[in-house]
Amino acid sequence: MILRGRCHVFGDQVDTDALAPGPYMRKPLAELASHCLEAVDPRFAKDVRPGDLVVAGRGFGIGSSREQAVQALLQLGVAAVVAKSFARIFYRNALNLGLPALACPEVAANPGDELELRPLEGLVINHTRGIRHAAEPIPAALMAVVAAGGLMPWLEARLAAQRRA
Repeated sequence: MILRGRCHVFGDQVDTDALAPGPYMRKPLAELASHCLEAVDPRFAKDVRPGDLVVAGRGFGIGSSREQAVQALLQLGVAAVVAKSFARIFYRNALNLGLPALACPEVAANPGDELELRPLEGLVINHTRGIRHAAEPIPAALMAVVAAGGLMPWLEARLAAQRRA
């Protein structure tokens, strides 16, 4: 899987409260997503387009274990997140829900840069700046989960295949 898209850039310690603000947690997902990251960038949810990428600093997704943080990004069409590091639970939630999350300690990008991600190879290419960064590869087994749309669709397909066999 190779992903390519325009990036939105955020700093360190972006927490799940910014991704899925508490006052909107009981609202429909579309409404929750419309407030995603508004505390950090009020225009993000309006400006993001399907296929765009989120680039961030250290500790992306810190805070609570709410899956809605990932669901909001997916609802907005974010194709992947690249960060210098992730909160462990956010990272696993992302993969389990079908959102590639690449840890890339040296990632550098400006808003609007065109990035190419190669999760299996552990490579981030910034085509705008002409630079390449090594990332932690996502293991093939986890990328199969992502490609299936998340853990539940992957498991359903696997169980269906076993029933047919």
